[in-house]
Amino acid sequence: METILSSHSLHPILNPKASISKNLLLPSQQPRPASLFLSKPITCTLKKPTSQSVKPSLADPRNWFVHAQQGLAALAISLALNFSPVLYTGNAIASEFDVINEGPPKESYVVDDANVLSRVTKSDLKRLLSDLESRKNFHINFITVRKLTSKADAFEYADQVLERWYPTLEEGSNKGIVVLVTSQKEGAVTGGPAFVQAVGENILDATVTENLPVLATEEKYNEAVYSSAKRLVAAIDGLPDPGGPQVKDNKRESNFKSREETEEKRGQFSLVVGGLLVIAFVVPMAQYYAYVSKK
Repeated sequence: METILSSHSLHPILNPKASISKNLLLPSQQPRPASLFLSKPITCTLKKPTSQSVKPSLADPRNWFVHAQQGLAALAISLALNFSPVLYTGNAIASEFDVINEGPPKESYVVDDANVLSRVTKSDLKRLLSDLESRKNFHINFITVRKLTSKADAFEYADQVLERWYPTLEEGSNKGIVVLVTSQKEGAVTGGPAFVQAVGENILDATVTENLPVLATEEKYNEAVYSSAKRLVAAIDGLPDPGGPQVKDNKRESNFKSREETEEKRGQFSLVVGGLLVIAFVVPMAQYYAYVSKK
């Protein structure tokens, strides 16, 4: 028989009177302990301490080695991301997009991405083009790039720059864009309706076919850009065309002789060879004859 202990009940040995009085009453008359309804049994929930001791994870030398490996791996990934070249899988190099995304230059009129223009040329362009803008309200930007891979030629790239920099007709009507591609030795000129009308189709074509490609072929990039600017400004001002550079005739003379020259040289060669053969036979025979006649 199981006995339930409560906080209000005492053991019979410690309280004998209470035990005797309860036994004299009938079972039906004996009061029920209040602890059965008002209190819960007191149970012991303590557990024996386990024999396994808990140690810090860092105390294990192997854990130190694991943390060191993780730190070195994170450092290697960080260095690789910071110093490795960026791989781009698109159709164009980053410099082409940089020129377009950065927008038109604010302090100058030149974006020298190819890094071929001198400080003197940039200063001369700024003075010439700022004067034009203050007088005629025409703005011309010059762009140099090394190579184009996103567009087929310089004209498509120039149109793309114009549309991106000046997206509305009001913004781009009096704007001009001049592009020089150094690796391909070509250039392009484009602009809004007002700019094209002010310059004229003839000067635009002459600048593209003379100033930019001829001087770029000779790697005279500073002269190519500045001469193009002077030609465009003169056209807008209504001045006489200064003209473009003279195309040098780089045609080389052939080293091959003509047929007449070859026949003439052949006759002279035959006479020389014949004379040498005569001397080679006659002189020894004359010497031999003189030697024999003395005897």
